[in-house]
Amino acid sequence: MNLALFFDPLPDELTAPATVPTSVAAYAARFAENFPDWRHADLALIGLDEWRGTAAGPPPAGRHGANCVRERLYQLQKGTGPLRLVDLGNLRPGLSLEDTYQRLREVVAALLEADTVPLLLGGGHDLDCGQFLAYEAMGQSINFAVVDSRPDMARPSVGTPAEESHLRRLLMHEPNFVFSCAHLAHQQYLTPTEVLTAFEKLHFETMSVGELRTDRRLAEPVLRQANFVSIDIAAIRWQDAPGYYPASPFGLSNEDATQLCWYAGHNAQLSSLGLYGYRPDHDPHGLAAATLATMLWYFIEGFYHRKPETGFGTYRFLTYTLVLPGTPAELVFYKSRRADKWWMQVESMGDQTVKRIVPCTHQDYLHAAQGDLPQRWIRTQALLG
Repeated sequence: MNLALFFDPLPDELTAPATVPTSVAAYAARFAENFPDWRHADLALIGLDEWRGTAAGPPPAGRHGANCVRERLYQLQKGTGPLRLVDLGNLRPGLSLEDTYQRLREVVAALLEADTVPLLLGGGHDLDCGQFLAYEAMGQSINFAVVDSRPDMARPSVGTPAEESHLRRLLMHEPNFVFSCAHLAHQQYLTPTEVLTAFEKLHFETMSVGELRTDRRLAEPVLRQANFVSIDIAAIRWQDAPGYYPASPFGLSNEDATQLCWYAGHNAQLSSLGLYGYRPDHDPHGLAAATLATMLWYFIEGFYHRKPETGFGTYRFLTYTLVLPGTPAELVFYKSRRADKWWMQVESMGDQTVKRIVPCTHQDYLHAAQGDLPQRWIRTQALLG
């Protein structure tokens, strides 16, 4: 596929030779005259400037959010990994919003097939529809996580922006290839009770911003299970990332956001990341651009620290088998000898040949050791049917 047909090259100021040989810019192959070789890259940065699915509409002409973030990213120092990064430029919007979704779908699917991780940057949060649809052709169920100040589950209707209903669209898509969805960082006072009830009935995990601010490590097993992650900048409090509207003084801190990206980067099965919603017209000092650039940096650094965990039940793991008084009669946990990470084996109560090994916490193990079934086991059991 000739992906160059879908992209506009970067402006001259973003493709000039790097003046600092240890900066990210010195290692990124950027689209200027020649389209980068994305098939042999580890990561591919894609700028998005599609706002037809938002209530506020596009930012003022001439201010491309992804370019503002690039300016900050390329000034940062390269991390410890080899950094095989290509910047494909900015995706050209389609004739309609749906055309843009389908165009993004094709691009992301091509990158996934080449084992290149897309890093999607900018535009309305509804663009994760294109990110999501790229996984349909993989022929397997997926897990994904959304980080946002509220679940965007409005019923589609005339006049309702797509950004307010895109999560419902993902979960209602046919054919359904979602195994689980997790929503992180919602704010209780922005989230209708019936939406949280619906997530509970679907056996999907939710985690409020208060829970994450108390202990952000709770998000690690959730992000370790995801195939892709979609983040709305509105999940971050305004004073740390003033690049969205309407403003909110509450939300994740910039440290919380970078930690979540670090966790996501570490996940060997996570194959795409989307950072959406950044509006440069609300970021006069570039603070939000710097926050997003640092989030990308931590994701990339996490990516180059990936160590795929395979071989459960071998010498690579400590195996803990707990005998329980009821049903199930036992639970099996695995702890990596290399890292402080835990997994739990869940067998379907209806068909014992169906089982999954899912990420969990040490706390899940301690609960089970006291005879209490972890909520994560209960949710997974319900999903297995």
